[in-house]
Amino acid sequence: MEIQLWRNILCPYELAVKELILKFEHLIIEHKENDLYSPIEQVTGRVKSVSSILEKIHRKNIPMEKLEQEVEDIAGIRIICQFEEDIDAVASMIQKRSDMEIKSEKNYLKHIKQSGYRSYHLIIYYTVETVHGPKKLQVEIQIRTLAMNFWATIEHSLQYKYKGDMPPHVTERLAKAADAIVSLDREMSSVRSEIMDAQISSQIQSNLVADILNNIENLYKVSNQREVMKIQDEFLRVFQTKDIRQLERFHRQLDIIAEGYRAQSVSSKL
Repeated sequence: MEIQLWRNILCPYELAVKELILKFEHLIIEHKENDLYSPIEQVTGRVKSVSSILEKIHRKNIPMEKLEQEVEDIAGIRIICQFEEDIDAVASMIQKRSDMEIKSEKNYLKHIKQSGYRSYHLIIYYTVETVHGPKKLQVEIQIRTLAMNFWATIEHSLQYKYKGDMPPHVTERLAKAADAIVSLDREMSSVRSEIMDAQISSQIQSNLVADILNNIENLYKVSNQREVMKIQDEFLRVFQTKDIRQLERFHRQLDIIAEGYRAQSVSSKL
């Protein structure tokens, strides 16, 4: 196949990966802006290389004309979660979306591969707009924890090195590492609520501080500089207490002060 034809085939998949990464990253932002815990920790994506595609269609005896129908993972998205419980939450979010249609699911959490591989796979249909009109593509979405991803990355590298014929001693050590990953995920799940509470509190504080600083910055434009300096000093005092309730009270009081100055500004212009 000519190079230009490969570019024509892969270009829509590159667009799909970019769009999907952006959409999942925006979900993270939405959760944080609304002081909610995000089940998505990280998102990455890739389009399969031409050499990987050729290797796969040769190994599976796929005719070139059926490439896009039978190779489901030309485009791939990987969603990383902190906890195993988050995987179901992310899968549910995807299932409810109107812009992603589920084709199939493979649950390697309940049906762990012999190698020890654990992950949750979805094949979705996703439509992109191209110069030739809309194009419906298949995309593989892998959802796994940070610990699962670490193990899978190492296992993939070893499979590549040994061309799928791993020595028994390496296979055995990988299996032991997979058991350790299971234990680690279970241990993290046991303290999940405490970790979530800490992260949500941190996000609430971050959002409060951002709003307060924005209000102080706006006050510099409409009020006496000396008064604003006093407000700023008070904010620093409250911030150093590390007490969210005090920070929330200060935020409410500052909103009232800022609203008063805004009202004065509007009246003076009338």
